[in-house]
Amino acid sequence: MIDRNPQVAILMGSDSDLKVMQEAARVMEEFDIPYLIDIVSAHRTPQRAMEFSANAHLKGIKVIIAGAGLAAHLAGSIAAHTPLPVIGVPLAGGALNGVDSLYSTVMMPPGVPVATVAINGARNAGLLAVQILAVSDEKLLEKLISFKKNQETKVNQKSQELQQLGYKKFLEK
Repeated sequence: MIDRNPQVAILMGSDSDLKVMQEAARVMEEFDIPYLIDIVSAHRTPQRAMEFSANAHLKGIKVIIAGAGLAAHLAGSIAAHTPLPVIGVPLAGGALNGVDSLYSTVMMPPGVPVATVAINGARNAGLLAVQILAVSDEKLLEKLISFKKNQETKVNQKSQELQQLGYKKFLEK
């Protein structure tokens, strides 16, 4: 739910990143976590990015998810100005199909950490934000445990189905 008192900020460098970054928003909605989602560019709106990151904790935000492609400096520039955990989402695109953004996001200097997920890994970024928040929220922790148990159940069901049908019939369904 987009909320006036968000706990998570989902930021992206461009509106073209929304197709991927919406997955983080969906996770927030699945877990009923208030969030905000916005476009903040490290290169085109650097002052706004700096002000947002420097003041996010004063607005009750607890985790920032930042997605960007190509040079992908958004997560790092946000992390440089905030005391909050920052989760970087390198986005696919360009000549290197996201490898450049992966390196830009993951290779941070000492003292400026960015937890980095896979290329286009906005869903995992959202889940990591949930895990961070669940450390101090018992109800959220219970939801997270249930989510993980449900994942386990689904995999076990698929395994059982594969064993019963064999791989050829399993692939035909």
